[in-house]
Amino acid sequence: MKKIVKSTAEWRAQLDPLEYAVTREKATEPAFTGRYWNSRAVGTYTCVCCGTPLFSSDTKFDSGCGWPSYFAVINPEHVREQADHSYGMHRTEIICNVCDAHLGHVFEDGPPPTGLRYCINGAALGFTEK
Repeated sequence: MKKIVKSTAEWRAQLDPLEYAVTREKATEPAFTGRYWNSRAVGTYTCVCCGTPLFSSDTKFDSGCGWPSYFAVINPEHVREQADHSYGMHRTEIICNVCDAHLGHVFEDGPPPTGLRYCINGAALGFTEK
């Protein structure tokens, strides 16, 4: 997998202000406001920065948290986990393994079969409809 590296200026030119803040500065969009939190469209959710396939609509579920939630990634090699102790919390951050974009967090309170809840910022995602 080839890494994508761009300058701050290049990322700012490519992304809108919210996408940049979320993916490059680890911001979080407000709950229940993102473009995909309640979407039921069928297709593939991709990294907004590099287009890497991340989640299938088949794994999306309504967790009630206000952000798009998935119980599995398309390919575990496309993301990596990192400890996140910001704001006095102990969470596991999810990062795109191709371009280092912050995507969101994963929690162990999801549905079967994985028991995981990938809680992802809609601003970090693109979408390709089937």
